[in-house]
Amino acid sequence: MPPSTTAPRIALGPEGAPGWLSDAIVAGGGHLVPLEQAEALVWSDARDADGLEAALDANPELRWVQLPFAGIENVVHLVEDDRVWTCGKGVYAEPVAEMALSLALAGMRGLGTYARATSWSPPAGRNLIGANVAILGGGGITDSLLRLLQPFDCDITVVRNQVQDMPGADVVLEADRYTDAIANADLVVLALALTPETEGIIGASELELMGHNAWLVNVARGRHVVTDDLVHALRNGVIAGAGLDVTDPEPLPDGHPLWTLSNCIISPHVGNTPEMAKPLLAERVTANVKRWAEGAELVGLVDPEMGY
Repeated sequence: MPPSTTAPRIALGPEGAPGWLSDAIVAGGGHLVPLEQAEALVWSDARDADGLEAALDANPELRWVQLPFAGIENVVHLVEDDRVWTCGKGVYAEPVAEMALSLALAGMRGLGTYARATSWSPPAGRNLIGANVAILGGGGITDSLLRLLQPFDCDITVVRNQVQDMPGADVVLEADRYTDAIANADLVVLALALTPETEGIIGASELELMGHNAWLVNVARGRHVVTDDLVHALRNGVIAGAGLDVTDPEPLPDGHPLWTLSNCIISPHVGNTPEMAKPLLAERVTANVKRWAEGAELVGLVDPEMGY
């Protein structure tokens, strides 16, 4: 794309999108315009797939769409090669990786059980120091988590679609070898995109492979895990426990069995809170508007074939 000689015409949607995103567009040198006059669209609600589809159908001249989240499963059916698509890949990596580490430490050291206790209890817990860790997913969250894990001297295996060296990882395996990684792990962290291939990637057989000392931490999407199989595994000591920032279903209903299990720590999808997200997403939008104006490659490109 050649550099633009005028300010790029950017629309913000859907109606009622936050004003700080407008500011981010302007800070990047964009000219905020109505949708029918725009060449590009910053879409603030990835859950509103119907609204986005209507906007695209009514404005086929849009050439670039910026989505707010790293996960695009709600709108992936709209992604095609006729436009440039970007998402929040890497934007929220630091806070989500911090949450993954928090859940891992809390779980492995027994804090979930202690927090529920109403009397003094016997000692329990295992070290993260020196543990065997398997991370499924090789994106920005994993990059950040690998750095955070360095002081713990873990033996870390990363599973990802494209094998390449990753600083901090001892081994990197192809995606179809994920069972090799989790079989020897004290800690399994899910930090991968939700696609048809990764939905239900952790079920009964995978939980059995992990073993009774292992903790599962999920900061990706709830549908990576077969919930009924996880409940069975936690109740019967198939694995030691689970730290879940995401669940299936989500929100997790009142009265669901997972709420009652002392070896399950649940946080309500707050690995990245709105207060954390605003400055991070604003920075990404500003950077990409500048890059669009300059004809440079955008950050967080979506691969229509891969679906993320």
